[in-house]
Amino acid sequence: MLSTSGMSAGSGKEKPVIGPGNQVVKINSITFDVTPYAADAFNIMLHVESEPIEGEFQGFLVDPNDPNSPRYAGQVGRVRFSQYAYKDAILPNGNEISRDTEVMKAMIFLSEQIGKRTELDAIQASTIEEFMLKCNAVLSGPTFMNVCLGTREWENKEGYVNNDLFLPKRNRMGVPLEEVDAENSNLITFDKNDTNHFRAMVKKESVPANNFDPAPTAGSDFEL
Repeated sequence: MLSTSGMSAGSGKEKPVIGPGNQVVKINSITFDVTPYAADAFNIMLHVESEPIEGEFQGFLVDPNDPNSPRYAGQVGRVRFSQYAYKDAILPNGNEISRDTEVMKAMIFLSEQIGKRTELDAIQASTIEEFMLKCNAVLSGPTFMNVCLGTREWENKEGYVNNDLFLPKRNRMGVPLEEVDAENSNLITFDKNDTNHFRAMVKKESVPANNFDPAPTAGSDFEL
């Protein structure tokens, strides 16, 4: 079957960066990153890699500072666990949102989807930062899963269009990630016409705005 997915107009080769849509990925690592606009707002970032790609594909260097470093066998990318950052907040209706509670709920969902809830429950930590470091050790690994990757497009200073990837919110239509061999698949199907999945680039936008961090600009290699 012929497909243009992952290709660019200038080359028939697969791009080394993963794009939006329904994908099969593994989690190489999980980081808990503070946002540049608020010291108390954090993003859960999944550093993912697709299944190995055959043919002329050349993945990014695992260590971009070492030209002799091995290369990723698949496409890689950073994916926000939520479209918005995690932080303490009080909603207009007076309900309080706890950053730490919402982060732990997110990790419960992930652990249950990949069969690691028991390992997650064994984690003990005194801070949310320590908890997320231990989640990285427990929930990262070689297990592949089906995901739906949403995106917000943005244009960097060089004129390149970048994808700021995120997992669409769980809803009655399904979940954004699940086991590859899930018996009754409930995975969300990517829909470019759905603004919860795809937010088109606003022309002349140089950096992500609102609740999004600056994404990496185009370069020789991609750091994970």
